[in-house]
Amino acid sequence: MQGEVTHVIEVVLISYLLGAVPTAYLIAHLKGINIFTVGSGNMGATNVSRALGFGWGILVWLLDSMKGIVAILIARQIMQENMATATAVAAIFAIIGHNWSIFAAFITGKLRGGKGASIAFGTLLIIAPHIVVGISVVGGAIIALTRYVSLAVLVMFTISTVWMLILVNQQLMAPEYRYYSLLVAAMILYRFRENIRHLLQGTERRLGDRA
Repeated sequence: MQGEVTHVIEVVLISYLLGAVPTAYLIAHLKGINIFTVGSGNMGATNVSRALGFGWGILVWLLDSMKGIVAILIARQIMQENMATATAVAAIFAIIGHNWSIFAAFITGKLRGGKGASIAFGTLLIIAPHIVVGISVVGGAIIALTRYVSLAVLVMFTISTVWMLILVNQQLMAPEYRYYSLLVAAMILYRFRENIRHLLQGTERRLGDRA
């Protein structure tokens, strides 16, 4: 039992620290820009794309997604006896690290980070790649039609949450993923609360708008 607890603690710490790596800040810093002082001030791919260009935003999205993927792969090596628990715990804490980064706190004096969409996407790619394919088609269509990245993210993760809950209830996925899906949905909604307000007011910025 003690060994299991130790393994969970290891997964929590490693996953949080991996998620907390301030990818957007580091990429923007290489280009002479402080991502916390431009655009929305958010440490994420969309703000980077507005400040540096679409290609740099894609790079940040991919790197942030990789943080979640790597966290899960490491966790599965640590907790080989319980892959589902390892995966869910690693995914949740990697996203927490990304959203509330200790490294960003060292830089800015404030616990802050991204909004979690890219790293959550990476974790979902490992957990349910078939769901990723489905929501990617929907998200891509929304962005193409509206250029609202936030709207695409909100719709994509709403669909993925409902989809996963159905699969868990049908016992086609491990019960641990119920907690993963609900916690990720809650974090996405919380971090995108300002975007939701702007969408409702018609003041949300679109993809391609400069910071």
